[in-house]
Amino acid sequence: MNYLSSDKPYPRGEICMYGPSITNGYYKREDKTAEAFDSEGWFLTGDVGLIYPNGSVKIIDRSKNIFKLSQGEYIAPEKIEQIMNMAPMIGQIFLYGDSFKNVCVAVIVPEEIPAKRWAAENGLEGSSFEELCKTAELKKVIGA
Repeated sequence: MNYLSSDKPYPRGEICMYGPSITNGYYKREDKTAEAFDSEGWFLTGDVGLIYPNGSVKIIDRSKNIFKLSQGEYIAPEKIEQIMNMAPMIGQIFLYGDSFKNVCVAVIVPEEIPAKRWAAENGLEGSSFEELCKTAELKKVIGA
């Protein structure tokens, strides 16, 4: 995702931990331990952070929740889902990507009350919520 320790003004990258307070690994799970620790014994948290000049760290992403599309573009679905969830018409969203495809797919569940309010304002009142969700007009408003 192009997070680099040389980024200016704030270095960014995966947060790794090392020391006596960090576990030695997963109990009887050598495979999971190998995934979670690098060759030098650093625990790879999966969190991406940026470091402020005062030394504090802010978590900005999750490296383990990133996937790559067929053309090589990396996608951080949680970040997109969080932004999309701020839209009043969206109740729930799930973003899916496949490394053999060059686009993502979003499964969106509209928020019922704002959708019905919008329908009433646009002459679509009287439809059930299920029928409303099938209309091209609502899909266009939501961006689906």
